[in-house]
Amino acid sequence: MKLKKLNEKLQEALIENGLTEANKMQKETFSTLKSGADCIIVAPKGSGKTTTIVINVIQQLVCEGEQSPRALIIVEDKAKVLEMEALFEKYGRYTNMTVYGVHDRGDMEYDKNFISGGIDVLIGTPNKLNEMFTMAGFNVNRLKMFILDDADPILRLRHETKIMRISNSITRTQRIIFSEQMTDRIDILAEKMLVEPFLFEIDEDEEDENEEDKK
Repeated sequence: MKLKKLNEKLQEALIENGLTEANKMQKETFSTLKSGADCIIVAPKGSGKTTTIVINVIQQLVCEGEQSPRALIIVEDKAKVLEMEALFEKYGRYTNMTVYGVHDRGDMEYDKNFISGGIDVLIGTPNKLNEMFTMAGFNVNRLKMFILDDADPILRLRHETKIMRISNSITRTQRIIFSEQMTDRIDILAEKMLVEPFLFEIDEDEEDENEEDKK
C-alpha cells in the first residue's frame, strides 16, 4: 500500500491480505491522522472506515510498548467489536501489539483482569467502557488515540453522556470521529470534545474496489 512512511511490518501484512493500493479516504487522511491532530471523517458505508482506523492505529502504536492502553476505540455493538478485533489480528500479525475487545455481554471481572495484564488497544461498546472506566479506573495517561467509530448510530442511542464521561477522564490525546454522515449530534459532540479538528468529507461516488476495505 502506497502511503508515506508506512511501517514495514504493517505493509507486509496489508500486502498479504490483498491491500496493495490505498483508497481515497486512506490517502487523504493518513498524513493528518499520523500528525496527531483531532479529526472528523465523514464517508459512506463501504468506503473503508474500519480498515482506515485499524491501519492508522497500528501505524502509530507498533513501534512502542506500554502496559497501559494507548488506543481506545468506541464501537456500536458486539458484532463491531469482533469485526475490528479480526482486522487487527490480520493487519497486526507481524507486530507484538495486544488488542482486546469488551462488550455488554462480557464478564466484567475477566475483562478487568485481562486488561490489567497490559494491552495496547482497547475496543468496546459505550455501555461497557463507561462501566469499566467508572469501576476500574484504568490508567489512561499513556493514551494516544481516542476514536469513535460509526458515531451516528451510537449517538442516536443517546450515548453522548457516556462518551463525554470517558473523554473527560483523558487529559491529552488525539480524538477522532468517524461517521457516515455529519449530523447535529456529531457537531455538538465535536464542539465539546475535539480541539480545532480537521474535517474530511469523502465523496459518495468514490468506491474502493478492494473487498477487504469495505468494512
